Amino acid sequence: MPLDIQPELPPLRNDPDGTVRVGDTRILYELVIRAFQDGAWPEQIVMEYEGLSLGDAYAAIAFYYRHRDAVERYLADYERGAAELRAKVEAA
Repeated sequence: MPLDIQPELPPLRNDPDGTVRVGDTRILYELVIRAFQDGAWPEQIVMEYEGLSLGDAYAAIAFYYRHRDAVERYLADYERGAAELRAKVEAA
C-alpha cells in the first residue's frame, strides 16, 4: 500500500507585530533556531521549551535549511530591533 503523502505548511506563524512563533506555542522561532545553531539537537530544544513538539522542532529547523538566506535576514532584523529597543530602555 502506498504512503499517502500530503503537503504540509511549516509549523510557523506570524504575530501581528511580525514575530514568528513555532506551532501552537508562544515560543519564538529565533530561540529554536539559535539553540540549534548553538549545537542543540531538536530533542534538547524540546526539553528546553515546554509545549514544543518534536515534530514542530524538526519542521522549524527544516524550514531554516530550505530558506536559510531569508531566515538569516529575519534573524538579523530581529536582533537589530532587539538591540534598538534595549538601547531605548537603557537610555530611559
